[in-house]
Amino acid sequence: MKYLSDIIEGLAFTELQGSADIEISAVVFDSRKVIPGSLFVAVKGTLVDGHDYILQAIKDGAVAVICEELPARVTGEVDFLMVADSAIALGFVSANFYDNPSAKLKLVGVTGTNGKTTIATLLYKLFRDLGYKCGLLSTVENQINGAVIEATHTTPDPVVLNRLLSEMVEQGCDYCFMEVSSHAIAQHRIQGLHFTGGIFSNLTHDHLDYHKTFNSYLKAKKTFFDELPANAFALTNVDDKNGSVMLQNTKAHKKTYGLKSMADYKARMIENQFEGLLLLIDNEEVWFKMVGTFNAYNLLAVYAAAMLLEQDKTKILTSLSKLTGAKGRFDYIVAPNKIIGIVDYAHSPDAVQNILSTIHDIRKGNEKVITVIGCGGDRDKTKRPIMAKTACEWSDRVILTSDNPRSEDPAQIIKDMEEGIDPAFRRFTLSIVDRHEAIKTACMLAKPGDIVLVAGKGHEKYQEVKGVRTHFDDMEELSEQFKLLV
Repeated sequence: MKYLSDIIEGLAFTELQGSADIEISAVVFDSRKVIPGSLFVAVKGTLVDGHDYILQAIKDGAVAVICEELPARVTGEVDFLMVADSAIALGFVSANFYDNPSAKLKLVGVTGTNGKTTIATLLYKLFRDLGYKCGLLSTVENQINGAVIEATHTTPDPVVLNRLLSEMVEQGCDYCFMEVSSHAIAQHRIQGLHFTGGIFSNLTHDHLDYHKTFNSYLKAKKTFFDELPANAFALTNVDDKNGSVMLQNTKAHKKTYGLKSMADYKARMIENQFEGLLLLIDNEEVWFKMVGTFNAYNLLAVYAAAMLLEQDKTKILTSLSKLTGAKGRFDYIVAPNKIIGIVDYAHSPDAVQNILSTIHDIRKGNEKVITVIGCGGDRDKTKRPIMAKTACEWSDRVILTSDNPRSEDPAQIIKDMEEGIDPAFRRFTLSIVDRHEAIKTACMLAKPGDIVLVAGKGHEKYQEVKGVRTHFDDMEELSEQFKLLV
C-alpha cells in the first residue's frame, strides 16, 4: 500500500483537490479494473475517453482521480489531480507505484520497423547464456528468467509494464530487453522508464493506419532517442537512411553499426546459406545459425549492444554463434520430397522483400518460389497493394489469402492487394480466401526442391475473423501438408 503523495512525486499537475494523504491500493486506467482504494487515471484513448468513466470508477471504489477535465458532478470524498496529459501522467504514477523498477536494472529498448523481436530475443538469450538473470518484453512473449508470460502487445501498457519490471527486479534480474513500438512511444507507454540504452534497426512503410504519415511514424521513433538520458547509449543502423536522424537530438552516447558504411561496429557477410551465415565481425570470422542479410544486421546490432554493455568480445561471439532467433522468423522445414517450407512474420513491404531477396540469394538453381501472403484487417490499407506487388516481383507463384481479417471482409482485403499486381504477373497469381486451402494449394503446386514461403503471421497461433479468434498455426499447417507429400 502506498500514499498518493508518494505516487505523484515528480508529476507535473495544474491543480490538486484534496490532501494527497490517502492510501492507494492500485493504479488503473480501465474503470472495469477498479478496486476499493484505486487511483483512476482518465486517459483519452483512440476509441474510448476515460473521462466518461470517472463517476463509475468512483462508484466502484476509486479514492483518487487523475484527469485533464473535471467531471460535472462529483459525489463522495475523492482527491482530484488535474494534468495537461493523462497518458504521460499514467506512465509516471505507474513507475512510482512500483518503486521505479526500471532504475534498478539495466533496461535496453529496441525500436524500428523490422528486427525488433529478433534483436530483443537474441539479447535476452545471449545474456542468459553469459550467466545473467534477465527479462524479455517482446511481441512473441514476455519472459522472466525463463518463465514465459503471454504477450498481448508489442509494448504493454504502463501499469503492466512496470508490474513486469518490478517482478524482474524481485527475481534478481540484471537486465531487461524490450521492444519499443511506435504506438507505445506515441501513447506515452514508456513514460517514466529509465533506459540504459536504445537500439534502432530500420524504418520502412508500416503502421500508417495509426500514424497517418511516414513523417509522423519517423518522429515517434525519434522521440524515443530524443528522451534517452546522457548516461545511456543510442545505437543506430547507419546503413538505414533514417538511422542518422535518430541520433540528431539525443543526449545519449551515439554509436553506429553497419554492413556497408563506416561505423563503430562493422561486419561483412562471407557466406549466406539455409544452414546459416558466415560473418566477419571486428576481424573475427564467425558462423551463425541464422540466415539472410537482415539477420546479419540483427546479429551485428546484438553484438554492438553487448559490447556497449561491457561484455567480453570472445564470449559474445561464441554464445551468439549457438543461438537461434525469435519464433516465426525464417522458421523452415524440409518435406520428405525435399520441398522447403518457410514461415515468417513479414507483414510490411520491406519485410516481404527482405525475406524473398534472402531466399533468392540462397537458392541454388531452378527452384521455384511459391509465396502465400495476406494482409491484416483494420490496419494500414496503403501497404496492401505494395506487399502484393513485392511478393509477385520476387516469387514465381503467389497465392493471396487471408491473414487476420479482424472486422473487415477478407475478400475485400485481397481485392485491395490485387490492385498492386502488374498485369504481367496476374497469370502467376491465385486468390484463395481460406488460408488453410491457400497453404494446401501452394504445397500441391510445389515440386521437389521448390520453396514455399508462408508470410505474415509467423509465431501467431490464431486467426481472427469477425472478432473471433480460432486456432491457426502456419507451421502446423505447413507440416501437415508436407506429411501428405511423397
